[in-house]
Amino acid sequence: MDGRIETTPKALPAAPRLRQAARHFARNEDGSLIVFGMVLFVLMIMIGGIAVDVMRYEQRRVALQQTIDRSVLAAAALNQSLDPEAVVNDYFDKADLLPHLKSVVVREGLNFRNVEAAAGSDLRTFFMHMVGIPELAVDTLSQAEQRIGNVEIALVLDISGSMNSNNRATNMKAAAKDFIDTVLGNDVEGRISISIVPYNGQVNLGPVLRAKFNATPTNGAANVDCVDLPASVYTTLTLSRTLQLPMTAHADTFSTTTQGTSYTAIQGHTVDASGTRTNVWCPPEATNIVRVMSNNRTQLKAQIDALKVVGATSINAGMRWGLMLLDPAMRPMINELIASGHVNPGFGGRPFDWTDDEAMKVIVLMTDGEHFAEERVNLAYKSGDSPIYYSSADNAFAIEHTTGRPSGVSNNNRFWYPARSSGSGEWTSLRTGYVKQTWPQVWARARLSWVAWQLYARALGTSSSTRTNQYNTAMNNFRTLTPIGTMDTQLDTMCNLAKNRGVLIYGIAFEAPSNGKKVIEKCASTIAHYYDATGLEIRSAFRSIAANISQLRLTQ
Repeated sequence: MDGRIETTPKALPAAPRLRQAARHFARNEDGSLIVFGMVLFVLMIMIGGIAVDVMRYEQRRVALQQTIDRSVLAAAALNQSLDPEAVVNDYFDKADLLPHLKSVVVREGLNFRNVEAAAGSDLRTFFMHMVGIPELAVDTLSQAEQRIGNVEIALVLDISGSMNSNNRATNMKAAAKDFIDTVLGNDVEGRISISIVPYNGQVNLGPVLRAKFNATPTNGAANVDCVDLPASVYTTLTLSRTLQLPMTAHADTFSTTTQGTSYTAIQGHTVDASGTRTNVWCPPEATNIVRVMSNNRTQLKAQIDALKVVGATSINAGMRWGLMLLDPAMRPMINELIASGHVNPGFGGRPFDWTDDEAMKVIVLMTDGEHFAEERVNLAYKSGDSPIYYSSADNAFAIEHTTGRPSGVSNNNRFWYPARSSGSGEWTSLRTGYVKQTWPQVWARARLSWVAWQLYARALGTSSSTRTNQYNTAMNNFRTLTPIGTMDTQLDTMCNLAKNRGVLIYGIAFEAPSNGKKVIEKCASTIAHYYDATGLEIRSAFRSIAANISQLRLTQ
């Protein structure tokens, strides 16, 4: 032995060893990234899985919603002859979704059908159950209704002479009658009123409606109940019943005349083969008058059939009077027409307020042309005595010129007789048998251009140039022209006033020229409410409009 004492290390107790191992583990960084990466991986799988579940949910929801929307729309149609609930079931069956249809509720009345359906599905989740969501509830609800409510319609129809071409009048009449049958066919409660506003160069109000306005002076002609609207009425929504509206003169302002130094026999109104005066702004046709608020299909269609196409085109006037019949300010007038037996008593209280949610106001504006510059006889030449005299024995006119006579013509010989002296004309005193005429009497026999040339130009002009000047002066005194651009603007203003009040405007350009198409398309509520039709397409246009008026609406 070398004197050293050998000792053997004693093992530490268990608790200290555990503490020592824990301290070592805490200091050891080996493998830490692997653990963190595994945690991130699990989170990514969960998030991606949740996205998958959400997409599956949305796919199921969209399929259910689209199917339920289509099914209730089809089932709610009033012209649907099948059982509404069966229609909904069939839609779901075709889409392989019938097990998910929960309920169908149908409510029907005399003038409506309401269909409500509910569908639902419990979608088991693939990943969201990991966070405690084992399934997702997919529930959809839809309701559709078709209801014939309070509807006021103004059919504003072009009956100008060009409608004689290509069977346009025939096709338009068939289409308009079909429209009347379609719209009124399901109106068992009588809640739809239709007014007809035929227009050509003017709108013939008819004697009853014309009497409701301050239409003076009268023109002395039967069935000529048009008025010359002042420019101011195209800037306001309401057409005043107290505003003076001069009646349209029954005069041929358009036809030309033979211009020469000798006499030409009296040239009167231009007429067509049937004897209708064509070159007047308000043709005397008793069938072409405005029909105010009716739901009598027989009556309405008979009037459509009786329309006679003749004259020029003033779309602005047609629109002005069509909007008037929808204006609630005209309610007192409608009540007066009801009291006199000219309007159905069931239409009391119409036109409805602009803001009435239960009422729909519609204008169907149709033309085959474009604006034609309007000609109006000036107020001074509409009524009262003229300086013109007529002899029935001579069938000739004379005129008194108190001033402006050629030199050498005395005041005693101030009467000009264009037919005397073998047609050279003669200044002399008033002859026996010549009777003073009113302006309406003059225009009943002679066109404006003939009067301007024979009684003014030949009388007061002493050379070719002075006769032309005298003629132009007389024509300008007799009449005023409204430019086409002004008429286009007036129409546009009326259309905007109507649309701003919620009026639904359907526009039909029926084989119309480019400018006619342009103004009608601009007037329509939207491009979807504009129809460019040719031939028999006009019938499809009217049918489409009729269907749209009673269109289906998703209400939930």
